This record gives sequence, structure tokens and C-alpha cells, in this order.
Amino acid sequence: MKTVILVVTHKKYRMPDDQIYMPVHVGRADKADIGFTGDDTGENISKDNPRFCELTGIYWAWKNFSADYIGFTHYRRYFTRKPFLKRIGKDKFASVLTQEELTPLLAQYPLILPTRRKYYIETMYSHHIHLPYVFEKDLQTLRQVIGHLASDYLGAFDAVMERKSCHMFNMFIMRWQEFDAYCNWLFPILFETDKQIDVSSYTPVEARAIAYMAEFMLDVWNEKQQFPYYELPIIFMEKQNWLVKGGRFIQRKIFPKRNIGG
Repeated sequence: MKTVILVVTHKKYRMPDDQIYMPVHVGRADKADIGFTGDDTGENISKDNPRFCELTGIYWAWKNFSADYIGFTHYRRYFTRKPFLKRIGKDKFASVLTQEELTPLLAQYPLILPTRRKYYIETMYSHHIHLPYVFEKDLQTLRQVIGHLASDYLGAFDAVMERKSCHMFNMFIMRWQEFDAYCNWLFPILFETDKQIDVSSYTPVEARAIAYMAEFMLDVWNEKQQFPYYELPIIFMEKQNWLVKGGRFIQRKIFPKRNIGG
């Protein structure tokens, strides 16, 4: 059984030692070589990385790769099975999920997801329209495209938007057949939404709206598919300033972001 977890990155960075991990340089088109496999070979959307972010790596793998199980993590975020007190040591890479830890889970579950991120005081919909880089009109555009291209998923979309938690970060591990089905559903929706969103007046961060909204699309897809899944915690490789993050969270609820017409 071939299992590969791709680690998407845009810069040179330490990678896990376990053989299941494969670094992929996303947005590689026209960039300097950093020694990792690029997402700009074969059929690819590497040049769209400023808007699609890690999704260019997911698309590249879908079109140019094959495995029994495929996974995606980020150079600064990984799955872990270690108890909390054992993943706060000096070398966080010692806590990254290993093939030995993963194999028993794959024998039981077709889908591995990060532990749900809980928002408590707001729904997924209100959370996204309060973000400084996702606009409500773009979220509505996404919903309209789903209604046009995959109308049987509208109920799933609305259900996910009404929840106060979600599996985020475009991180997962799944069987290839589910991955293929998911990508066949996901990318036509994202490409059409991208056509309809005018980012000409957006900042570079705001122009990533497609990538931010795609983070909850796996939940939308599986809300209808109902594949059983197992949740794993995420370990962040760099220090997280939770006081600052919490302050920004509150600030977004008090001060409105700039208005974008449409």
C-alpha cells in the first residue's frame, strides 16, 4: 500500500524524516529552485498560486500523481498522534505523525481530518464575513456557483455555514478514490467562482479568497458523502501567539473591514 503525504511549501524549510512525506514547492512557476518537487510540471495551475495558494499543489497531485492514500499538510502544520504533554518538547518534528502511527487508522477510516476548529460565538458564515480577507459577496458567489454546478450540495453548504466548527487548513489524508472524486467535484466549482470574483481592487491577501473559502469545502462535500473519518490534532512548528490571535479575533467583531462594492 502506497501512502504519500505531500508537504506544501513556498520556501526552503526542514521536512520530516519519515519516508511518507514528500515536500512540494507550490507556486513554483517562474520561481527559483529550492530543491523540492515543483507544482509546475505536467497539467498544473502553478501560476494561479497567488489566488489558490496550497490548492495548486492539490491540483498538481490530482493530475500528475497516484497513490493508494494521499495526504496534505503544510510546512508549518502537521498531524500528530502524540499526547499534548509529549509534543511540547524542544524538537517538535519528533511529534509529527509517522507511517507506523498512521497505518492502523487507514485500515479503519477512508478519511483522516484535523480536529475541528471551534468558533463558539459565531457560525462559519459569520466567521468568514468577519475575516479581513473574505467578503460576503464572494461567499454568496460561491454558493450561487454550487447551486448552478452541484445543486444537490446546497443543503450541505448551508448546513456547514450554520455550524460553529469546521475542519480547516485544506489538510487531510484519504484514499485515492475519494481524493479523485473530491477533486472532480471541487475544482470545477472553484474555477467558476474564480472567474466570477473580480480581485482587481483586492490586496494580495484578499485575492486569496478562493483558497480561504476552499478550506471548508471538504466538509461540504463530506456532509453529503458521509464517509466515516478520524480526527487528529495539529502540531504547529512555529510559536503561536494566542494572545495576539485572540485580540485580532475580537477586533474583527468590533471594527468592520473595508467595504468592497458589488
